[in-house]
Order: sequence, then C-alpha cells, then structure tokens
Amino acid sequence: MSWKKLWLLFTVIWVVVSALNAGTIIAFSEEEGKAWRPIVLGIAVPAVLYVIGVAWQWLRRSRTLTK
Repeated sequence: MSWKKLWLLFTVIWVVVSALNAGTIIAFSEEEGKAWRPIVLGIAVPAVLYVIGVAWQWLRRSRTLTK
C-alpha cells in the first residue's frame, strides 16, 4: 500500500475528529476562541506529514539511484 493512501486515510480521520472537536467547543463552550486550536491542528498536521512523506520518498529514491 502506498504511503499516500495511508496519508489520505489518516487525513480524513484526523480532519473529521478535529472538526467534531471544534464543533463541540463552539456548541458547548462559552469561550469559542478555544476552537481555533483544533481547527489549525486539523489543517497543519496532515500538511506536515505530507511534506515528511515526500521528503522520505525523495531520500529513498536518491539513495537507490546512487547504488
């Protein structure tokens, strides 16, 4: 299984859970400003993991070309 398929699965689950977390905070908390943290993490974490995956793939490819 490709790492991109695993990343996509993780991203969908992560975004849904983050959205539910932010929605719960907005619905039941008097401090709606606390909802920004799960929203930002819901976007940032999958993006960072994608960059790490691309870098890992690039490093593995460059190692196999030099051998």
